[in-house]
Amino acid sequence: MALKHAAENFSKSLKEEVQRWGSMKQTGVSLKYMMEFGSRPKDKKLLISAQFLHKELPIRIARRVIELENLPFGLSQKPAVLKVRDWYVDSFRDLRSFAEIKDRDGELAFTKKINMIKVRHNNVVPALALGVQQLKKDLDPTFVPEDLNEIHQFLDRFYLSRIGIRMLIGQHVALHDPDSEPGCIGQINTKLSPMQVARIASEDARSICYREYGDAPEVNIYGDPNFTFPYVPSHLHLMLFELVKNSLRAVQERFMDSDKAVPPIRIIVADGIEDVTIKISDEGGGIPRSGLPKIFTYLYSTAKNPLDENQELSEAVIMAGYGYGLPISRLYAQYFGGDLQVISMEGYGTDAYLHLSRLGDSQEPLS
Repeated sequence: MALKHAAENFSKSLKEEVQRWGSMKQTGVSLKYMMEFGSRPKDKKLLISAQFLHKELPIRIARRVIELENLPFGLSQKPAVLKVRDWYVDSFRDLRSFAEIKDRDGELAFTKKINMIKVRHNNVVPALALGVQQLKKDLDPTFVPEDLNEIHQFLDRFYLSRIGIRMLIGQHVALHDPDSEPGCIGQINTKLSPMQVARIASEDARSICYREYGDAPEVNIYGDPNFTFPYVPSHLHLMLFELVKNSLRAVQERFMDSDKAVPPIRIIVADGIEDVTIKISDEGGGIPRSGLPKIFTYLYSTAKNPLDENQELSEAVIMAGYGYGLPISRLYAQYFGGDLQVISMEGYGTDAYLHLSRLGDSQEPLS
């Protein structure tokens, strides 16, 4: 469906329906529940899952539409934000117009529909980043950045909700995959090796570093190669890739014109009772203490900004330096009850601690 614009796309009756659904209570799920529920995905279970999503997704999507309509400083009216709002409105309408799911055929048609919705929303992160950039360009230069806290909190809520929506859809769709790897339940690998994911993420980050600088520091990984735990591989890869990429860039830039040996990045995987903790250490010169609070905001980046008004938005630019890598990585960690902390020694280097809850029973943080 071609995207119509604002008023036309958002009739009074649709607005009322969005308000009604947005005020309903969301239902959080845990990693543990997803694993138990999906361990034998028979038709009856898939039907129950589809019926749950048929009711749950419109609630979550409606909440986001309401927020997108009511942003401060005129952010709601920025062209990129209106585009995102239209994607959410279209998805809400698609879900609400889908008939009650009563049998296998209905479930399969619904699975196809929600997968289309997931694809429609692929570029939400760079689109919103562009909207924030459009806003920053229009603001008075004397504007105090602290005033943007409200926007930062909105983006945290919004992206965390997006992670949840994509996880629920992705999990349901993946349960239909007849070729899933042994030990995988949908998107969850019940025997995930953090060492292996760290290795792959490091190689991916190093190849980007090579492309940009013609060289890349070594990455050394320490831990038990036989240790596994249940987690979502794509989430872990995304977080480690971002953290290693930041470290590589810091070290590469610090030692580029130096005769000294380039120190490696060190990744240490520790298996605790409550948490699996992964530490990424570099000697890239660290971050000044005054800069530390900024690294988790969406309005700050030390890298050159890859977004441009005329550029086609794509997931490919997601981690490429508009300051979203760290705050979004922290949200991925928090989604399943973990966290991400960064400790820095200015003049020496930075340690990032990625805590992943291994109990798997913390509920999704919903807002």
